[in-house]
Amino acid sequence: MDSIDAAIVQELQNDARLLNKDLAERVNVAASTCVVRHRALRDRGVITGYHAEVDLAAIGRPVQAVIAVRVRPHTRAVVGPFLDYALTLPEVLAVSHVAGPEDFLVHVAVADTAHLQRLVLDRFTTRREVTELHTNLLFQHVRKHVVPPADGAGVC
Repeated sequence: MDSIDAAIVQELQNDARLLNKDLAERVNVAASTCVVRHRALRDRGVITGYHAEVDLAAIGRPVQAVIAVRVRPHTRAVVGPFLDYALTLPEVLAVSHVAGPEDFLVHVAVADTAHLQRLVLDRFTTRREVTELHTNLLFQHVRKHVVPPADGAGVC
């Protein structure tokens, strides 16, 4: 990935709705070059999708938490199905399979703490493979929207 590709990725992370002509102008290339490079970034899997960011409180989910879950046995036969299960729950925003004392970190957004308690007790602790969990309320969750390439291409 060269500096032009990095600039395209950065601009699209800032605003994925940019028109090609505006994107080309911002990265200082011809519109035809920009559309070819943008398509190539998608084809190579650098750009994996586009989405709308929503205010969780505005959709009735102002309370966020991270639930640290330990499963046993920690095998493929358990890990895969648990991950699939967690992703079916409407409260779940993201699931990470991690190394360390816990096996999963499950980021959730719920209406209130009573909803969080029901989620933990009815959806997680009832699972046979779940042996331990810890729930941490998030006071604030801020996500970085622009992630530069690791090699520093396009970074000032």
